[in-house]
Amino acid sequence: MTESANPQPANTPQVIVNVPDPHKSTWKWRLLMFVLFISIMVNLQLVTLTSTLSSESSSVQESHHSGNEDANAKIVRIEVTGTIMAPFTEKTIEFIKEATKQDDVKGVLLVVDSPGGLVTDSHQIYHELKKLSEKKPVYVAMKDMAASGGYYISMGIGTKGKIYAEPTTWTGSIGVILPRYNATEMAQKLGVEPDPIRTGPLKGSLSPFRDMTEQEMTVWTEIIDDSFDRFLTVIADNRKILDIEQVRDLATGQVYTSKQAFDNGLVDVIGFEEDAIAALQKELGLKAVNVVTYSGPPTIYDVLMGSAKASAPEQQWRSIMEMTVPKAMYYCSWLPLSPTTR
Repeated sequence: MTESANPQPANTPQVIVNVPDPHKSTWKWRLLMFVLFISIMVNLQLVTLTSTLSSESSSVQESHHSGNEDANAKIVRIEVTGTIMAPFTEKTIEFIKEATKQDDVKGVLLVVDSPGGLVTDSHQIYHELKKLSEKKPVYVAMKDMAASGGYYISMGIGTKGKIYAEPTTWTGSIGVILPRYNATEMAQKLGVEPDPIRTGPLKGSLSPFRDMTEQEMTVWTEIIDDSFDRFLTVIADNRKILDIEQVRDLATGQVYTSKQAFDNGLVDVIGFEEDAIAALQKELGLKAVNVVTYSGPPTIYDVLMGSAKASAPEQQWRSIMEMTVPKAMYYCSWLPLSPTTR
């Protein structure tokens, strides 16, 4: 009888290992992720709906800035910063309308730190400010820059308001510009020739791949002149110490320092924001005032994305536009704009 080389005891326990089917595991994982995704989306919709319902009356929020927080009378700060363009224009107009209709708002301070922006957007803000200034006094506090469209909207305070500019403010730059690049030489080197199919000689007249014709130059110059004349008229109508010819002499596109602007009648006072608030409070005859800042409520997008919201297309375009804005610096470093480490 032959015996086994490795005899097994009769009562030895056996271990059975179940190996999961990889296909089944993948399917369950996908199902779990899908359910999680649906759950997140439903919750986001509920949060958005709740936020919308809770702010139906007004989407404008206010935060205390200075003064007596318990005072009934308010001065509202409305900030206009960066390039004037959508969707920021809509928010600014909403703030102006809110300040107009609130009875406890006695005056408004427009805080401007902008190199300007689109013609239409600038005029829309100016238009709403004019309606506000007919009901309540509005002052302007200029920060680093209040140029071109930034100066244009400042005219919305009317003839009764006052413009304060800080000692280092740049303002003016009265004029209109239509950005256009001439890439004809580059197109020739690359062997690219424009050959559009168009319905008329002026269609596609701003193409960068060919020189403008005399007719096109005439048409676009008239368009620019129309916007320019409106700019001059807006200033002359709201700066009572300047007539249209004086404004035209100043409208070379030059940026003025606050001292130059004051000497030429473009601003009223060289001072800071707190000076403007104090003067406005004095004009209103208020012993106590609550100075508040208007802002919009954070959206669900803001909450989820945080700082990533800066990657939105409109913010990217705004950043590109502001790259060309001249900036003076008290700065000493062999590295350009090197951050300070502490």
